[in-house]
Amino acid sequence: MTAGPPVAAARTTYRHGDLRRALIEAGVDLARGGGPQAVVLREATRRAGVSPNAAYRHFADRAALLSAVAEWSTAALAETMHQHLAAISPALDTAGAARARLRAVGAGYIAFAQAEPGLFQTAFAAPDDGAEVHASAGAPPFELLGAALDGLVDAGALAPDRRPGAEYLAWSAVHGLAMLLIDGPLRGLPAEERDTATQHLLDMVEKGL
Repeated sequence: MTAGPPVAAARTTYRHGDLRRALIEAGVDLARGGGPQAVVLREATRRAGVSPNAAYRHFADRAALLSAVAEWSTAALAETMHQHLAAISPALDTAGAARARLRAVGAGYIAFAQAEPGLFQTAFAAPDDGAEVHASAGAPPFELLGAALDGLVDAGALAPDRRPGAEYLAWSAVHGLAMLLIDGPLRGLPAEERDTATQHLLDMVEKGL
């Protein structure tokens, strides 16, 4: 439950013509080490080996860079969830597979939070000026959760009248545990107890829908 996505370390210098990517990689590296607060445009340019003025052709300000790093982080979160979905046994029946998909989505979400807490927090960050950060690369986590819930309805494991709004309840529960484990009173739990807490939460979500 602790495997994170394959994430490359940021380069310290950029190759000609690829400055935007180099700045995002530097921003990802900063976020990994210190969360969204660490994503600073000047430091990203220093790590990329260019002057701050050179970065403005790609990112007008810190908020623009943070938005790009948040998008990258959200895609990495979704990738970990996909990895958990891919590990589901093909031998399960329709209802069992639907339940397993819901659990895999939640387990992957919590696993990424624990493996990459800085990136996880950055995925949901908003700039200091209150501007929105849009993170829509690939299939975002919320869409994966929605698809899993729709699958439960299709399999007859969730009553159609209980489907509306179910994603908000499930997401709130899973996100809450993730935050408690990485930045709350549960962050000191041993690995075995973390896994137990995760499984119990997923049981609660599955049975409570």
